[in-house]
Amino acid sequence: MKKLIICIAMATTVGYNSQEIKELPGDISLPSSKEELQKIASYDKSNYKYSVEDYWSKPKQSGFKFSPDGKYFSYREKDEKGKNHLYVKNTSNNEVKRILEEKEELIRGYAWVNNERLIYIQDQGGNENYQLFAVDLTGENNKALTPFDNVRVEILRVLKEQPDYVIIMMNKDNPQIFEPYKLNIKTGELVKLFENKDISTPIMGYEFDKDGNLRAYTQQQNGTEYSLYYRTNDKSPFNKVVTTTWKDSFNILEFDYQSSNPDYAYVASNLNSDKTEILLFDLKNNKEIKKIYNDPTYDVSDASFSRKRNYELDYISFTGEKPEIIAVSPEFKKIYSKLEKQFNGYFFTPVNKTDKEDKYLIYVGSDKLYGKYYLYDITADKVSLLMDLMPNLKEQDMAEMRPVTFKSRDGLTLHGYITIPKETSKNNKVPLIVNPHGGPYGPRDEWHFNPETQLFASRGYATLQINYRGSGGYGKDFLLAGSKQIGRNMLNDLEDGVAYAKSLDFIDENKIAIYGGSYGGLATLGSLVKTPNLYICGVDYVGVSNLFTFFNSFPPYWKPYMGQFKEQWYDFDSEEDQKIMKEVSPALNIDKIKKPLFVIQGANDPRVNINESDQIVKNLRNKGYEVPYMVKYNEGHGFGHEDNRIELYKTMMGFFAKYLK
Repeated sequence: MKKLIICIAMATTVGYNSQEIKELPGDISLPSSKEELQKIASYDKSNYKYSVEDYWSKPKQSGFKFSPDGKYFSYREKDEKGKNHLYVKNTSNNEVKRILEEKEELIRGYAWVNNERLIYIQDQGGNENYQLFAVDLTGENNKALTPFDNVRVEILRVLKEQPDYVIIMMNKDNPQIFEPYKLNIKTGELVKLFENKDISTPIMGYEFDKDGNLRAYTQQQNGTEYSLYYRTNDKSPFNKVVTTTWKDSFNILEFDYQSSNPDYAYVASNLNSDKTEILLFDLKNNKEIKKIYNDPTYDVSDASFSRKRNYELDYISFTGEKPEIIAVSPEFKKIYSKLEKQFNGYFFTPVNKTDKEDKYLIYVGSDKLYGKYYLYDITADKVSLLMDLMPNLKEQDMAEMRPVTFKSRDGLTLHGYITIPKETSKNNKVPLIVNPHGGPYGPRDEWHFNPETQLFASRGYATLQINYRGSGGYGKDFLLAGSKQIGRNMLNDLEDGVAYAKSLDFIDENKIAIYGGSYGGLATLGSLVKTPNLYICGVDYVGVSNLFTFFNSFPPYWKPYMGQFKEQWYDFDSEEDQKIMKEVSPALNIDKIKKPLFVIQGANDPRVNINESDQIVKNLRNKGYEVPYMVKYNEGHGFGHEDNRIELYKTMMGFFAKYLK
């Protein structure tokens, strides 16, 4: 029963064709000039071992995948202009062919559907109206499969048993709701599989089995409740199984094809527990059959299955203090044991495999290792290195990302991470950048190689990332503890994290900054309002500044979730909540902001409209403050173009150097 996690977390976005844009979004008089931003960047003067480009240039090669039969190997390769084209390599003769050229629009993602054809997605300027395309492995027959304006496409299932077909959903007939279609990737033929007619009780998710049969759907009721309807086969009627609210989780991961009972499925649920757990469940009789796995501290909600072995459960994965994999099947236990010995001390995970499951693509990384890809040939029992993504970033030079745990002022256990510059000591205290993650509800910070915090560490700044109340992964109670706490206890958690960091005795208490993207941008602005003496400066990246204007600018496909917004964020129809919204909207409390601020925005952002950044910049400048403002007109909710990201971080490093050095 998939429901929206109400969050505005940043996405990697793509480009657009500037000739199609007749009028630039926002107030074009507000962005700082190129010369003004370059002057700020110039404050970062020291001669560092690693440049901004070292951390933020995309890898030369990336996006590795096998064709289903393993005869071809595909990847993205970057040219001298920063464009990432798509290549296919014949594994028998090593012949390489570029099959897709990345032009103005960046290629957001791609996948093999069958042995001859691949699909890929793009949007326009970061507007997140993703469209689907297909191309042959030879580069021929490049075809737009969903050439519809202002329509968003999502892939629901690749039908392995019907290799020319995928199941997608899109909001083609009504921008607020999605309907499922069976799509022929060769001809582009579309067949609607189910009608989502009633906007008052819309269907919010669909569950198809491996043969493309619709087995279940989730229907919203009363704006905040969700009912799962299920049928055994296409000749049976749909019957209601369970009704939950947005506060609960009940998601079908895969049907159990190994069982003689066709109604069994693996689900991730927290209906009878605080933490999400993996269960074997009888959907027809609404009955838990067996508890497969749970963890006392963390939500567990991901699983991987073997199609070769009739969808046997291979392993379970979740994010704890660090990433975790729990091997389940005998076959995968052998694979895991081999890899564990090979990569002892590192995190590793399968990211791709052939249909025969005789070749696995393995990603290996850590907090200090950007990442390496290995080929595990099961038949030869051999592991070989395919690509070191960033060999120029030496592990021994990178900073430790240390997990931390502390108590909030009201007794909640909070988790997070602090990235510590190598030169840090009690006798060499360093500035601190507090970096709240986006969302706020659902996402969380994780232990991995983070080019952002590593860049900060290379400049001598520690970074504190706190999974404040409302973050995902720590159970239902912790998630719900964040409800209606934006600008309130969520910010208290950041302040309590700063107090904890100070207790570590290597932080310069007079040099603490705050920076965040998306909700993290709102938290940055809110902190500068709430605790103006705690932070020396702030950076707001695609952040909300005014809850009233933010709520009024939602994309149409968020509209069905307004009931949840009112319970989780704030109820803009309630006089009591309106009072709180005014108190926690930074753009309405400009007089309380006293510290320097740098604002960054993608002009085509569908989640946080450019007006959110425009108004905070305009209001502060009207009060006489200098506010540098970077706007990119080919970006959305987070910068996807390499040149834009490099400029962003060069300017940010200059801004921090001005106030933290």
